[in-house]
Amino acid sequence: MPLVAPLRVIPLGGLGEIGMNCLALEQGGEVLIIDCGVTFDDRGLGVDVIHADFSALEPYRVAGVFVTHGHEDHIGAIPYLLKRFDAPVFGPRYALGLVRERAAEHEILGH
Repeated sequence: MPLVAPLRVIPLGGLGEIGMNCLALEQGGEVLIIDCGVTFDDRGLGVDVIHADFSALEPYRVAGVFVTHGHEDHIGAIPYLLKRFDAPVFGPRYALGLVRERAAEHEILGH
């Protein structure tokens, strides 16, 4: 059996809170991101949404993003991610339609 690089799980958000779901699976210097959502600020600080800190992904090549469904806490941060990383987005047809709408709102459809 050939040796395979170990798989690392990198939780970026969504643990211990509702929203901001974002998990990266890393293997061999590439990451696959599962969900990339936002959470909404209820502290009254004037911030609309909060998303994961994507700087943890800088050392890796982002191979793609897979979304499980179209709720904002699973897709809302994709436009912010795609402004930093050029990666394909995979998922159910309806969720991808919502991702396209978010991308258009953020003027990143060319990516």
